[in-house]
Amino acid sequence: MQMPLIQYRSFWLLLISCTAFNAVAVNEDVTLKQANVIVFLVDDLGVMDTSVPFISNQDNEKKQFPLNEYYQTPNLTELATRGTRYSQFYAQSVCSPSRASLLTGQNAARHHITTWINPTKNNKGEYGPSNWQWQGLSSSAVTLPKLLQQSGFKTIHIGKGHFGPLNSEGANPLNLGFEVNIAGGAWGRPKSYYGKDHYGNHKKFKQKNKALTHNIPDLAHYYEQDTFLTEALTQEAIKQISLSDKQHKPFFLLMSHYGVHAPFQPDPRFIDKYQTSQEKEASKAFASLVEGVDKSLGDIVAHLNHLNIADNTLIIFAGDNGSDSPIGKNNNIATAAPFRGRKGTSWEGGMRAPLLIGWANESAQNPLPIETDINNEIATIMDIFPTVLATLQVPLPNNYIVDGENLLRSESSSADEKEFLMHFPHEHRHSYFTTYRKGPWKLIYRFNPANKKGVKQYQLYNLQDDLSESNDLSKTEPKMLYDMVFAMRAKLAQQGAQYPTNISGNTLLPQLPKLTN
Repeated sequence: MQMPLIQYRSFWLLLISCTAFNAVAVNEDVTLKQANVIVFLVDDLGVMDTSVPFISNQDNEKKQFPLNEYYQTPNLTELATRGTRYSQFYAQSVCSPSRASLLTGQNAARHHITTWINPTKNNKGEYGPSNWQWQGLSSSAVTLPKLLQQSGFKTIHIGKGHFGPLNSEGANPLNLGFEVNIAGGAWGRPKSYYGKDHYGNHKKFKQKNKALTHNIPDLAHYYEQDTFLTEALTQEAIKQISLSDKQHKPFFLLMSHYGVHAPFQPDPRFIDKYQTSQEKEASKAFASLVEGVDKSLGDIVAHLNHLNIADNTLIIFAGDNGSDSPIGKNNNIATAAPFRGRKGTSWEGGMRAPLLIGWANESAQNPLPIETDINNEIATIMDIFPTVLATLQVPLPNNYIVDGENLLRSESSSADEKEFLMHFPHEHRHSYFTTYRKGPWKLIYRFNPANKKGVKQYQLYNLQDDLSESNDLSKTEPKMLYDMVFAMRAKLAQQGAQYPTNISGNTLLPQLPKLTN
């Protein structure tokens, strides 16, 4: 007989204390401190970019959409049968802020890495805050791998880093608490996924008097094997998992794939099955990249089972921002349909990503049970940090501020209490905006530093009734608009947000709308 959700969460409460993380044996063989954690992070993978339906209807029934039928992710589908999927998981709308939030548990408005980090020059934008954290994370930052390493875990980073620009401390994950780093550096995407191109290191990419760019390090032994980048990273992860097992050390692995970021080069292992599609070639290639990272997930789970450590290895599968699938345009309901928009926009499609948490193998040996259902609470990229620490019973430093919360806590928050702030004082597909979610409501606020005509300062949507953000209620719900802007301003101030400036160089603070009697 399956326990109801509230009983599951009560069980968590007995085992996990947010104030004292003492190891509690659930059975004779496994304790929480012996558990392993893999954060399987996929670059630019949006909530609709898998065959797993993350969205549910009002009756909490999983709802399949056309994109779920187009993408093929059988291994993620299998993981979903033994884990919790989150239908309202939010990341920042571009990668570096999300990755910094994952490692620190803090929102971008607080850690000030508020846009993607250009490895070679400060990309604040014409009106962006001059003192934003372009240098990325420093070696003095409190990070998830650092806390785990101090508690006896082997900490492994495989794949994309993008925590800082070239020659910065954050450019090397070894400075951030990882004991092992393979293929992580300052670049946010590869020049090429192909081994024959040396993953961007081939001499054919060399330009006179210029250094190579977007070249992935540490993988030279794959150059002549013509191994696809996703597969090379997977093989490296499997080697490190085996080594940790031989050392009898619990491990934390950030499996950070460069896929499915552009360039949209087809994965030769999977592209043939998409050739009959009516989509354009880039979209077919994107689908093959998706299936490639799914195979990586399956191969890693299979290896965990081979080593007999799948029962006590927790997998957190997530995307780092909204989809960048080459379907549709920035403001269309296409890339992430039924959501509007894509990566780098203020729409839901720009910041909704998949999140699924489950054991690599479900059995009586699991240290803790996990509900196999859809969770409809708002969850955020900041929640991964406290969730991992609480699960592994690793304490937080005194007085350290965390903007996330343990997703596997004992009790659910009220739907009206949950919120998400996404602050973007820079230029991208959408520029100089803040979005704020609370309950079913979503606010989009635009600073408009250049005073462009036709730019709406306020947009208000009820996502419970309007997933596609098609019905702006800012004019018809003035009191709700005022309350949302008021709450957004307070949250920005609380987190120490930095703001854009106007043409005169004056700081632009968010303005409350006028309430009429």
